Formats: sequence, C-alpha cells, structure tokens
Amino acid sequence: MDFVNQTIVSFVKLLPKTIVHIFAKKYIAGETLQDAINVVKQLNSKGIFATLDVLGEAIKTKDEAIHEKEECLRVLNAISENNLKANLSIKPTSLGLSIDEEFFYQQLKEVLTKAKEFKNFVRVDMEDSPYTSATIKIFKRLQSEFDNVGIVVQAYLKRTMDDVKDLNMTKTNYRLCKGIYIEPEEIAYKNKQSIRDNFLKLLETMLQNKSYVGIATHDDYLVNGAYRIIEEMKLQKDKYEFQMLYGVTERLRDKINSDGHKIRIYVPYGKKWYAYSIRRMQENPEVAGHIAKSIFKFN
Repeated sequence: MDFVNQTIVSFVKLLPKTIVHIFAKKYIAGETLQDAINVVKQLNSKGIFATLDVLGEAIKTKDEAIHEKEECLRVLNAISENNLKANLSIKPTSLGLSIDEEFFYQQLKEVLTKAKEFKNFVRVDMEDSPYTSATIKIFKRLQSEFDNVGIVVQAYLKRTMDDVKDLNMTKTNYRLCKGIYIEPEEIAYKNKQSIRDNFLKLLETMLQNKSYVGIATHDDYLVNGAYRIIEEMKLQKDKYEFQMLYGVTERLRDKINSDGHKIRIYVPYGKKWYAYSIRRMQENPEVAGHIAKSIFKFN
C-alpha cells in the first residue's frame, strides 16, 4: 500500500494545479477566510470544535511574515465576531522563525496578546527538526507570560519524551501527533509500531502530569489506546480532546464525537493551498491514499 500511495503522490505532482485542486479541495477549506468561517460553522453545528490555520509557512522575508501575522489577527477577529468554537494554530516559520528568532517572538507575542483580549487560545505548531529546539525555547519564554498558548510535540522524534518531561514542569497544554516530516533515522523512529508505542507512552506521561492534551490522530489503534488510558485514569472529559485534519477519516471523527468526547478539526485555508497539499501528500503518503479513495471510490 505504501508503494501505491507513493506512486499516487508522484503522479499528482505532475498534474496541473487545476487538477491537483480536485485532489486537495476536500482537505482545504478554501482560499479565503470566509471559506474557513463557513467550514467551521458547519463543524460547530455538529458539536465539533475547530482550529484555523493560515497557509503560508516557510516565508522568506519579514514583510511576508508581517502579512501572515496580520492575517492571524483577522482570524481571531473573525472567530470572535462569528461566535465560532475555534482557536488558532500557527506555523512558526510563517511568522518568521527561519528569519530571526527575536522577530518571531515579537510577532507571536502580538498574536497572543490579541487572542488574550478575545479570551482565545493559540497553538504553536511544530515543524521539521531544524526548528524544534528554537520553537520550544520561544514557546517556554511566552508560556511564562501567557496562559493561552500551547505547543505541538511529535511522537516519532526520539527526543520528545525528554522534551515532555521538561515541559511537564510547567503544566504545558499539548497537541500530541505522530509527526509527518521526513526525518533521518538517527533522530526519528521509522517503525510504525514503535511510533505508536511512543505516542501512547507520551500521552500517559502527559495525562499523569494533569496536562491538557489534544490527542491528534487518525489511527484507530491510537484512538482505542487513548480510550483505554482515559478509562483507566478515570479522566473527566474536560481534561483532553481529540484532534484531526479537515476531511480525513470523517467516519472516525464522527464516532469519537458520538462517543461524547470533545473533538477539534484542523481547518487550513489560504492561497498557498498547493504547496501545503503537495507537502502533506509527499510527507504522509497515506493522505494521498485517502484522497484517491475519496475521488475514485476505491474499496
């Protein structure tokens, strides 16, 4: 199946953008903020929460980063004006982490200040390994100033348990995911079951610390494992939530929702949908398989 999915990715990259859009549109809210608002309203009507992501990571200039920050501020305004059950997720490089750490800190601080005014929350996404240490360092700096900020950690990185033990000291709000970036074997687990095992160990460590966790997965095995941990620890349902990408494994999404667990959907939007879509498929070929099934109705 991995070979089939990789073949689909290679094929998609050769297609015109108009054709790729057919593959991508199920997983992107649209190009505009209004498109994203409409999607979130639909999710909210089903009792499902959302986090909005402005597509635009890996910018190259401070002017681009400032533009991305302004769009993030627009998102926070729109969430408030429309009474949406949603928060904001931010890619560090979209606000300038790859340009200058202090510049990124000031940019993110401005977004967190606005979110605080709206009594809202900002999730700092985790990108590939060159940015892991810097992201955590600046997050911890801001965590000492704001109580409305959380971070993402990735179960496939071998360093993550040490990071979690450190972050647990300040009762961090986490999103725990497997991780999708292509990393060298020296720093990342490559075996699927090893990643799953580490995911559940990390989850248990976080919850034992009474940290709030967004359990981000589309894997039935991990959802069932999380259910088991939640039951064994007799956790109240306001101590955690499940999270998924927009358009992926909606069957599982709806089951979690009907089981009475809080679930939040990651809703990306923006004009840079093409780069996001190709990267998602290239770094996580299973997404390409989901796309092919949804379009061609494979069984």
